[in-house]
Amino acid sequence: MVRIADITPGSIADELALEIGSRVVRINGEPIRDTIDFRFLEVDGALELEIATAAGERTLYEIEKEAGEPIGLVPASDPVRQCANKCVFCFIDGNPPNARRALYLKDDDFRLSFTYGTYVTLTNLGPRGMQRLIEQRLSPLYVSVHATEPAVRERLLGVPRGGGIVGDLAGLIEGGLEVHTQVVLCPGWNDGAHLDRTMHDLLALGPGVLSLSVVPVGLTRYNVNRPVRLLTRADARTALAQVDRARGQASVERGTGWVYAADEMYFIAGEPIPPASAYDDWPLTENGVGAVRRLLDDFDAALPALPRAVGLRAAVVTGTRMAPVLEPLVARLSAATGASASVVAVANGYFGDTVTTAGLLGARDIARALEQHDTNVVLVPAESLNDDDRFIDDVPLTELETVLAPTRVIAAHTLGDAFRRAVAVTASSTAVTSQRASSR
Repeated sequence: MVRIADITPGSIADELALEIGSRVVRINGEPIRDTIDFRFLEVDGALELEIATAAGERTLYEIEKEAGEPIGLVPASDPVRQCANKCVFCFIDGNPPNARRALYLKDDDFRLSFTYGTYVTLTNLGPRGMQRLIEQRLSPLYVSVHATEPAVRERLLGVPRGGGIVGDLAGLIEGGLEVHTQVVLCPGWNDGAHLDRTMHDLLALGPGVLSLSVVPVGLTRYNVNRPVRLLTRADARTALAQVDRARGQASVERGTGWVYAADEMYFIAGEPIPPASAYDDWPLTENGVGAVRRLLDDFDAALPALPRAVGLRAAVVTGTRMAPVLEPLVARLSAATGASASVVAVANGYFGDTVTTAGLLGARDIARALEQHDTNVVLVPAESLNDDDRFIDDVPLTELETVLAPTRVIAAHTLGDAFRRAVAVTASSTAVTSQRASSR
């Protein structure tokens, strides 16, 4: 069953006077296990909707509507299916002591894979679960493969299951589904010949495997070398050469690169980020593939239209990895706009210096890094905040704003957008100050 969290005004559910808190039990006689079931069955034009009230009373509603028309029920969020694997590289195992509870949630939920593009291993789905994916056309899915050799994959996952991933993917593809795949590359575990084998096996499954991203393992000071180590520059360069060879084969067979190394791989290897043409139709930016190239190109496009901002003193906050990338951009921004902008590279004290990405910066680390900076605006990366506007260390954005006051704090996804908002904020503050002065 799914609980009704809200009802759309003017909808069929509203006209039927259905109540928030009631539960959808069955549609057309089929039991409703979760939101996916509900959405899958809701599209029919003729519905028999069985509802259970909070008091336990059950009522059957017969509904005639246009096929595909929603009935106006907003289901409550489903409980997340948690991961039962014991991956040797699990980032969650690298959380610091006393991290907030949400950071310990290990999900391996195909529903999140279909809805939000999170990667799953498929190890918690038996034959019935796999068949459900096909019947409900849950495509594309995002699958963490890591290795196609059974023994290697089981060793990585830390459990004696999941070794039949090639057969599982073949069954999904035969059933009409498509998948994006990924490899988290762990030196000494699934690199070298194992990576070549994985790329070969996945490419051989045909066009149903839409892509493969190769991502270097990320570890914190709490789990580095336990038992997996970080990639060295030599490791990353070797992997990039392997990826390039596989891309050459894919380009001949499919007309696209198909396999993509994450941006972090190029940073570790000390190699330049590829041009936009290397990323085809940009399928994997949320997985750290091509995000830096998009940032660079978006900045080039936005710079000519940015407003003048003489008097603006902006600190652009980022992690230690991206600081060298942003510094020349911020210098160009200052020259073009008259602003005084500088990059503040924040070391990650929360996870340790092995974690360099801006998206995992804590508010306390940001505040410490800004102690000696004279600014009137601080630009922080929006990806460092969750949906509740909290940083990874559980500090809300409002608290950071209080600590840094009167300096204004702006969170944005792109440098151009952040700068435009900074100009608007400072202009508004200047206008208010001038108005107060004139009224005295």
